[in-house]
Amino acid sequence: MDILTQFGINTKYVMLGMAVVIIVMFIIQIVQAAKISKQKKRLNKFLEGSDGKSLEGVIKEKLDTIDAMNNSITSLYERIDKVDEVLLTVYRKTAIVKYDAFKDMGGKLSFILALLNEQNNGFIINSMHSNREGCFTYVKEIIGGQSFITLSEEEKQALDEAVNSTNFME
Repeated sequence: MDILTQFGINTKYVMLGMAVVIIVMFIIQIVQAAKISKQKKRLNKFLEGSDGKSLEGVIKEKLDTIDAMNNSITSLYERIDKVDEVLLTVYRKTAIVKYDAFKDMGGKLSFILALLNEQNNGFIINSMHSNREGCFTYVKEIIGGQSFITLSEEEKQALDEAVNSTNFME
């Protein structure tokens, strides 16, 4: 205490100041303890969940659901790839032309049906109807939009319409 009096400091004021600092620090500690308690209560309530499940359990359940959905999506993509493969071979391009095969003898009962896949491979069916002789049906193979057998004008028309038909997938 001698040192403080040598500098002209009254020890009563130092003791009073230290007491005020201790009281202020004690109040700060009480406020902090109250805040920590409040945060602990909020954390416990958050971790418990509304139906008593822990947060860890809820997160695990959601992650399992996400994994199952990812597996389903992967499976769907595989199926879509298979469908795309099949669609390349399906006859999607079509055209039909009706005509009178025997000029005023059968009416427009004859027809040509062109069926092509995405690569313009397929066939043409020509059904010629006659009142006297019945019905004759011919099939001609088409590869790459071309026939190796000579086509009639009506068959060429049906082939051109089928080749130029719009693709419903795009």
